[in-house]
Amino acid sequence: MATPTVSAQDIPRTSAARARMVNEAEIRASLAMLGSLDTEAWSRPTACTGWTVRDMAAHEVGQFEELPKPWLMITRIRRARRTHPELGALDGHNASQVEDRGEAPGERLVEEFARIAPRGARSLARMPAPVRRRIRTSMIFPEAKSLPEDSMEYMNSVLLARDTWMHRIDISDATGTELALDAHDREIMNQVLLDLALGWTGPSCLLELSGPAGGRYRLGSGPPVLTLRADAVVFARHLSGRPPLGELTFEGEEEAAAALTAARVLF
Repeated sequence: MATPTVSAQDIPRTSAARARMVNEAEIRASLAMLGSLDTEAWSRPTACTGWTVRDMAAHEVGQFEELPKPWLMITRIRRARRTHPELGALDGHNASQVEDRGEAPGERLVEEFARIAPRGARSLARMPAPVRRRIRTSMIFPEAKSLPEDSMEYMNSVLLARDTWMHRIDISDATGTELALDAHDREIMNQVLLDLALGWTGPSCLLELSGPAGGRYRLGSGPPVLTLRADAVVFARHLSGRPPLGELTFEGEEEAAAALTAARVLF
């Protein structure tokens, strides 16, 4: 049976209930990867400039640690203004997360992730939905003004899993560890494509994305003037602005190919 083509703009936004399952599945997948790393792997550089695998894991632990303790996030942002005045609020905050765990060995970071991440994800349910929708993320991180939705609901239901997922891909790329993908990965990728579609102003394009997280999607309306063929994870890396790893194949109008090459989604 042929894979149906889905309009990317019609992909439903992940609900809070669905997000809980996706977050839990991504935590399990990330924990399995982190727990499989050998001693040498933790010092390898990643696609995030200046970060080793150890730094990336420290950031992830810090991310989940803050969910039930929002004051800790504010403390790190304020500290970063002093210690990293050259960085924006988000990047400075992330640097503080890494610094808070200093030179913690990989084994300890795995233990902390296993203990802290599930607790952090569960804490999201304690904030009433109307409050999550009303609170603007840009009040904390000005960078959030460019997000498709400037709300804590979007941060918790979409970006938390997306950030953790992309860092799992980063660690896989850095260490050569196999990237295990299942249905929750497709949900995360679908939200990436929805955000791409919401900001898309180019002509109609067909995206044929292979792999467990892939499918057939249409950007724009009308007959497609371009077909993109790529592995879904390869396309996600591209949209994040990371260095290319894998091939994007275009067939059709050059201007549409240029627009899709330039397209980015915030991770």
